[in-house]
Amino acid sequence: MTRSVLAELDAVLAIARIGSFRAAALDLGISTTALSNSIGKLEQRLGIRLFNRTTRSVSLTDAGRTFVERVGPAVTDIRDAMQAAQSLQEVPTGTLRINAFATAAREVMEPLILSFLQRYPQVHVDLVTEGRIVDIVAAGFDLGLRPADLVPADMIAVPLGLKRSNAVVASPEFLRTHGTPNVPADLYRFRCIRARLPNNALFRWKFERDGEALQIDVQGSITLDESSLVRIAARNGIGLGYVMEADVRDDIVAGRLVRVLEDWTPSLAPLALYYPGRKNPPAAFTAFIQAAREFARG
Repeated sequence: MTRSVLAELDAVLAIARIGSFRAAALDLGISTTALSNSIGKLEQRLGIRLFNRTTRSVSLTDAGRTFVERVGPAVTDIRDAMQAAQSLQEVPTGTLRINAFATAAREVMEPLILSFLQRYPQVHVDLVTEGRIVDIVAAGFDLGLRPADLVPADMIAVPLGLKRSNAVVASPEFLRTHGTPNVPADLYRFRCIRARLPNNALFRWKFERDGEALQIDVQGSITLDESSLVRIAARNGIGLGYVMEADVRDDIVAGRLVRVLEDWTPSLAPLALYYPGRKNPPAAFTAFIQAAREFARG
């Protein structure tokens, strides 16, 4: 089987799984035009139409459904055989696809991922960050990176041991001008930087101390949907921001930001890599898991 034929089959399976040419093209890392042309050539060679396509929807034809039912297991067997061969490599190569929260990716980017790539330069890491939880198997990822309490029960987890917490921060100038909140309820008197979640809901700031849990719907002059933007706004004195402590650690040490309400932001669940059980994983995958375990041991 040529590489081009296997790519065409992967394209058919991706569209059937996702139900969208555009989303499947993004998943495969190619343009929508290239994907459409590939499917068109395959349909022409087979002499059948695999998909019913309109401007709004994509669905398998009866012939396409039969084709996918037969081809899917065969492609899986081919992938398994390729992975079994790759597992015998002495030098790890190939691509690792990782799905993560952006904040989690930032925490491990330099000490784990970039360190791994320096050690194994023939490996390519495809890191995708997004705020929603995804099914890494259905979405075609090798690994996920999330807080340990969000790892699905049927996955194998590799705890990374990083201490994590949220932090409320503001610039020194803001605190000198407006004062410092001592308890979460004080935040109603302060200008804050509001945050929007991936589902478009406004984030309520969460606090806990001595078994008492609170959620505060803060007010302010700006609403942002990315932690790095909150950091910029806080450093410029726009208001108090609520972010991951790891994202502003350097700013706190340098005095650009000051942390407040620290006793109300306890430790969070540590990060963990996770993956489904695999037979004969590629050498690159095995090497990355080993690197993660070494990183966790410090």
